[in-house]
Amino acid sequence: MRTPIKALGMTALLAAALSAATIANAEEKKDFKVCWSIYVGWMPWGYLQDSGLMKKWADKYDITVDIVQINDYVESINQYTAGAYDGCSMTNMDGLSIPAGGGVDTTALIVGDYSNGNDGIVLKDKTKLDEIKGQNVNLVELSVSHYLLARALDSVGMSEKDITVVNTSDADMIAAYATPDVTAVVTWNPLLSEIVAQPNATEVFNSSGIPGEIIDIMMVNTETLADNPDFGKALVGAWYELMGIMSSDSEEGKAARTAMAEASGTDLPGYDAQLATTKMFYTPDAAVEFTKSPELAETSKFVAEFLFDNGILGEGAPSPEFVGVEFPDGSVYGDANNVKLRFDTSYMEMAAGDKL
Repeated sequence: MRTPIKALGMTALLAAALSAATIANAEEKKDFKVCWSIYVGWMPWGYLQDSGLMKKWADKYDITVDIVQINDYVESINQYTAGAYDGCSMTNMDGLSIPAGGGVDTTALIVGDYSNGNDGIVLKDKTKLDEIKGQNVNLVELSVSHYLLARALDSVGMSEKDITVVNTSDADMIAAYATPDVTAVVTWNPLLSEIVAQPNATEVFNSSGIPGEIIDIMMVNTETLADNPDFGKALVGAWYELMGIMSSDSEEGKAARTAMAEASGTDLPGYDAQLATTKMFYTPDAAVEFTKSPELAETSKFVAEFLFDNGILGEGAPSPEFVGVEFPDGSVYGDANNVKLRFDTSYMEMAAGDKL
């Protein structure tokens, strides 16, 4: 799941980044590894490995691509940052703070989806967002839940000083909500749906209120991609072949989603319900259109400011613009001399044009 980044420690990240400079970067090679962790929008990665679709596309380019599941989301990004993997599934926020903030040049290769209701704020015995004022709010600190809360508070003229954050692991969230003392939580599916089902619970805000801001992406090492374009082509080709399958109502589509559901601990209706609150970009055209939209730059600004305000944008970051983020049109938010996160639509455009 999409869990906290605080525990990593920026000193460790910077050390990992130095390691990454020699381990994961520029060289032509044939064998690649990417990693992923369980979340509705990332379940396709496991299916690509298990079904043989990834092998099919890797064989086309005479390479190998191993897709590895890592149970701990933070650990998956940490290992990518240290150079153990050539790519990793992560949110835009975590991509900016961990590898990019730690100095590892990273490219958003496949913009897969954004949360469109999968993350939400729940109040106990209250029905309006502004009633959160003065409450303790249980959430995974410095995760996308924390970011969602900050954006929600801003929408009603409040800030974090109006509440008290109580750091709570995702594993403990449902049990915490069941106790009398916990009156407000921020979490994501499938935990969110379980908590909302309680008779005294009201979801007062969710990520559909900030569409396009919590983005789920396959990030890859920029220099590895530059030296090995076939790696990018194989990943993108396999991904969009599967997107075509899983988005259909065919028996093949249902079978694929059922396998993903079971791998994530639910059933097909449960997984389909999670997909309903996830804006999946099933076609490369849709992903390209989203990634080229001017709103992405504004989102990156919001995210960078949140990370900077919480001291997690990189060791000694002097401002939210410490790390440069480059967009498909070549424009940059932040420091143009320190671009470490790049949104590149070229491979998705190849898929859209049947050029893979």
